[in-house]
Amino acid sequence: MPKLQVLSTIRKAPLMQPMILPLVIFLFPLAFSPGPGNMVFAAAGARFGLRAMLPANAGYHIATLAVTILIGLGFAEAMGAFPGLFGAIKLAGALYVLWLAAALMRASAQDGAEARPMGFGGGVILLLLNPKAYVITALMLTQFLTHHGRSGLGFVMVIAVIFTLNNLAAFLVWTAFGDVIARRFRQTGHMRHANTLLGAMLGAAGLRMLLA
Repeated sequence: MPKLQVLSTIRKAPLMQPMILPLVIFLFPLAFSPGPGNMVFAAAGARFGLRAMLPANAGYHIATLAVTILIGLGFAEAMGAFPGLFGAIKLAGALYVLWLAAALMRASAQDGAEARPMGFGGGVILLLLNPKAYVITALMLTQFLTHHGRSGLGFVMVIAVIFTLNNLAAFLVWTAFGDVIARRFRQTGHMRHANTLLGAMLGAAGLRMLLA
């Protein structure tokens, strides 16, 4: 849908504007609290820096936008017909995050120069394997779309854009945090300790995914 049409939808919907602030308040702590996605980007920011992780951030959040729209248009109901699918996604995502955590904890201070950062496609895959993204998206749409008696592509897109931009801001902050932590440890010659710390945090996020 063209941008002007989406903006027109916002202006013409008296219930949409009062919903935006509560939506942002609802999403802010969910996005900025430690989770599988932002822990991966914090760890990757420590190894490769904020700038190197921008393509992966773009991939993750373009995928976020697409998945949110699909769920808003009924994809969640379609997934309900295959109850084993969500479990498979959760298992694959948890194992992927645990593998990344193990690799980070084994890394030396020089590994960041030799390894290659996750690219655009890696960001997309990470989103698709993150079960928390599906749960939060479905919960958000239940609370802020159907609760207000609104539906349709325009309303779904407005919520999806707000959700995606909020997530993007959080992920950039976490990536920058990892970058700053790594710079501090690298200056003191203790980069190995930074890798261990971030790897442990990432591993805890992976275990939480597996056990949730």
